[in-house]
Amino acid sequence: MDALEAIMTTRAIRRFTGEPVSDDDVWTCLRAAQQAPSGGNVQPTRYLVVTDPEVREEVGKLYRSAFTRYTEIAPARTDTVGLRIGRSANHLADTVASVPVIVFFLMPRTPSLVEGIDIGPVHASVYPAVQNFCLAARALGLGTTLTTVIRVHQAEALELLGVPAQWEIAAMVPLGHPAEKFSVAKRREVSKLTSFNRWS
Repeated sequence: MDALEAIMTTRAIRRFTGEPVSDDDVWTCLRAAQQAPSGGNVQPTRYLVVTDPEVREEVGKLYRSAFTRYTEIAPARTDTVGLRIGRSANHLADTVASVPVIVFFLMPRTPSLVEGIDIGPVHASVYPAVQNFCLAARALGLGTTLTTVIRVHQAEALELLGVPAQWEIAAMVPLGHPAEKFSVAKRREVSKLTSFNRWS
């Protein structure tokens, strides 16, 4: 698939079929993730791939609880797009345990200050890997969505997965065969968000 086509048609997929994902496809996506840029080439990302149905079930319970807590305090969106996204996100919260593969992107708990100099958050060196993973999945005809709400129950999730305390969750990405179509997502007009040389 052409790189630009993959970029333009990679969108949040929250509805999946029950079809399994091959190990080869998972490794292809992981290798693509690892090719992402990172500050100073430190490559801080670690990947934890969950395929065991029992572990997925426990992850699903935590995710459902985290999503419920989030929606109880988040401002309600009543516009058409907001309602559609809300239904889709709620569906994922109900069914994420049935998605064949759930990938956790982990990062070290590292301060962004080095001897008082702000060099930026470590997240900036992790999310390119997430995007590469999602793009590779799209090229293979697989669906993904970037989620972070599991961080509401981060301590419980890390304990469940046996992750040492010096790591935290940057993202959780379900991976599976889509039960909905890929398309160009509606986004704000980039020309209205862009300045050249000076802010305008």
